[in-house]
Amino acid sequence: MEQYIDRYVEYLKNVKKSSENTVASYRRDLCKFVKYFQEKGIVRLEDINETYITSYVLDLEKKGMSMATVSRNIASIKSFYAYLMREKMVDSDPSEGIKPPKIVKKAPEILSIEEVNRLLDQPTIKTPKGIRDKAMLELLYATGIRVTELVTLKLTDVNIKLGFIECHDGDRVRTVPVAEIAQRALSRYITEVRDDMSGGSDYLFFNCKGAPMTRQGFWKIIKYYAAEAGIDKDITPHMIRHSFASHMLGNGADIKSVQEMLGHVDISTTQIYLTNKQSKLKEEYTKAYPRA
Repeated sequence: MEQYIDRYVEYLKNVKKSSENTVASYRRDLCKFVKYFQEKGIVRLEDINETYITSYVLDLEKKGMSMATVSRNIASIKSFYAYLMREKMVDSDPSEGIKPPKIVKKAPEILSIEEVNRLLDQPTIKTPKGIRDKAMLELLYATGIRVTELVTLKLTDVNIKLGFIECHDGDRVRTVPVAEIAQRALSRYITEVRDDMSGGSDYLFFNCKGAPMTRQGFWKIIKYYAAEAGIDKDITPHMIRHSFASHMLGNGADIKSVQEMLGHVDISTTQIYLTNKQSKLKEEYTKAYPRA
């Protein structure tokens, strides 16, 4: 069954032009799916029916996986079978009747503006590493881009003079404005530090050994500065993305503009950030309403 997954992954890469993260996610889900049946002695894709897939989904739920994770796995399976049907590799689609569980969307955890300020104030600008870290943190919060987009930025993706960057997600490219404070931090990094750290590569950010910065490397940077700032939250790069979106909407930004900056295909994904804004409005209303 693995050869079918390999063909599907090639299709995602070469035809769909899916991002590396998307491809890795689908591969991981499908390998887990195939392994489940192989352990039960089912080695042919044609022998998997709707009942078997239902039992697999129930097994995911029994293992304590979140509804979001279960739904993503079902989406991976459905997309896989849609490809197999289209390529006439199977005669029927046993996933057709499988329905994903209903997910109650919760507002993502965010940092307060005060916490963001404390975090961004931590890096010292007296060392090359501090200048780099300051630029990365300021840019992440100023744009709300994904950590993968941040660490894969090229020098040519940056236009400090006009105040924007270009982000690449698969075959999609979007232009994101950069706030002046982040422009200054980025300009200082590029003019004073980057060339000495780059090792000749065209990436924008590098670790102290001259290799391109990785997601894991930047995650450690954020954890370090969060501890230094005394922020008692399980902070991640994605939490800063959430904070950017929530703070922008809370300060009156148009939701369509925020959707475009974040790179969301569906506006319903962006609307989840309105929950924080609505909660704040309700809190202020309750405090101020004279008959409360």
